[in-house]
Amino acid sequence: QPGPVPPLAQTLQGYLRALEPLIPEEELVHTRKNIQKFCGEGGLGPQLQEGLERRARHSNNWISDWWVQWAYLESRQPLPVHSNPAISLPKRDFSDWRGQLVFASKLIAAALDFKNVVDNGRLPVEYMRGQPLCMELFPLLFSSCRIPGRKHDTITHHSRARHITVVRNYQFFQMDVYNSDGSRMTESQIHAQLLRIRAESWKTDKEPMGILTSEHRQTWGQAYNRLLKDKLNKESVRAIERGLFTLCLDSPVMRVSDDKYSSRMAAQILHGGGTHSNSGNRWFDKTLQFVVGEDGSWGLLYEQATAEGPPIATLLDHILQYCKKPDPKKTPLIPLPMPKKLYFNIDREIKIDIEHAKQNLDMFGKELPKQHNLSPNSFIQVALQLAYYKVHNEVCASCDIASQRMFRGGRTDYIRSPTNQMLKFVLTFDDPSISVRSTLRNKIHYYYHRESDRSALNGQSIDRHLLGLKLQAIEEGLSVPRLFMDTAYGLATHWKLRTGQVPANTDSVMCFGPLVPDGYAVCYNPQSDHVHFSITAFNCCEETQAETLAATLHSTLCQLQELLQPTV
Repeated sequence: QPGPVPPLAQTLQGYLRALEPLIPEEELVHTRKNIQKFCGEGGLGPQLQEGLERRARHSNNWISDWWVQWAYLESRQPLPVHSNPAISLPKRDFSDWRGQLVFASKLIAAALDFKNVVDNGRLPVEYMRGQPLCMELFPLLFSSCRIPGRKHDTITHHSRARHITVVRNYQFFQMDVYNSDGSRMTESQIHAQLLRIRAESWKTDKEPMGILTSEHRQTWGQAYNRLLKDKLNKESVRAIERGLFTLCLDSPVMRVSDDKYSSRMAAQILHGGGTHSNSGNRWFDKTLQFVVGEDGSWGLLYEQATAEGPPIATLLDHILQYCKKPDPKKTPLIPLPMPKKLYFNIDREIKIDIEHAKQNLDMFGKELPKQHNLSPNSFIQVALQLAYYKVHNEVCASCDIASQRMFRGGRTDYIRSPTNQMLKFVLTFDDPSISVRSTLRNKIHYYYHRESDRSALNGQSIDRHLLGLKLQAIEEGLSVPRLFMDTAYGLATHWKLRTGQVPANTDSVMCFGPLVPDGYAVCYNPQSDHVHFSITAFNCCEETQAETLAATLHSTLCQLQELLQPTV
């Protein structure tokens, strides 16, 4: 069903409630006056609301196209860290290039099998709380790519692709994965082709072309136009863009201690480790990139304008199940075409673009709460708010990502925190004069945003609606209402704590970068008796320390665990 446009008064009341824990009363008075003008007689609010409702009547989803354009395609931030999420998966049982290629062959075959399930309409409809979810994103995972532009990017999708792109030692290869009769290549056929690619890419290319895709989007857009003026370059770039997905065969990285291994591997998947490591082995514009290292590490990197966490988790579940089975197909005795190496003509200007890109890139257990009838997500969110307060002695605008796939074409919305109840809980948690801590264990779920949670899942959250009102004013050629120029609005949307739950049936860890320079991003995957967290912060910000927040979060979770245990 189409997503609803929330009532105007409801959203503005929710906005005021969201501001209460964040700003002093005198500023709230000013914001209340702006809201009264906005929705009162002669205000723009009712006119813009009518425009949104009209838009909703004539589209499958009134906000998704705007959201993708505003949040992703018009963003000029680089894709690695700032936008593209990565998932680092449990280490496989191999430790050299031979095992790397055997597993990569299985991985490719598994992804092709999933595509076949999607193409033939055999993917079961997913449900959330009894509601069917929109499945429109699944076919777009393959053969899609983001195209850079000077002012905004675009998305391209090719439905008839028969090849993938393989990149090793900064060199790109176009590799067919279907036989001439249309059948999918077997694992042994794919393995034979990967061996050929390895033989053709012994030395590292001097110029890592993939580094260009890590640039600021306006800068990459300009370089992209220069690059495509050459016919050979254009053919090579188009081959990458049209491919079903990209496989990145990474070179070995410097060994680290066991306690730092998972963080190092997550960083490798997320951005390649820098220009002296594997960052040249990426094409960050590509919707879907699989990364396989020689040491058994592997993962996935995806571009958010087209893909989202839940469909990616479904894809990974299919791959992991497929990898448990032997190769089901016999290999046909037919000669295979040689994988095509993609060449680039690199003139002086392109070489300078690559050097600039190098410099810019290098700068940078759910069962416990369930036993007490608490939502695991609420329990974790309470812990995150407490941990942030302990580190920074303040609460901040925080957003948890909520799916909107129960509506056709729906993408995501935000569940906000903190609430007034959460603020009260945080302020009293470590207060020795408060003697009622023992009574709090039955109330934790009230201190999170249960009402906001329900609102978001029903399409009634405030943030996409506020954005829609602002964009509707721009579309109608009106001046942006003062409500959105208010300092309170800037504070309320300066997300210092970006969180996301991506549950999966494996010990995988997703990671992404903060939304603001002085913020954190926290992604978590709850398992039955433990929870995987990834916490990121920018190295250039002195105020934020991901390791400190991680250690504080661990101790806070232990405190909450004690709080929930029955008193003796």
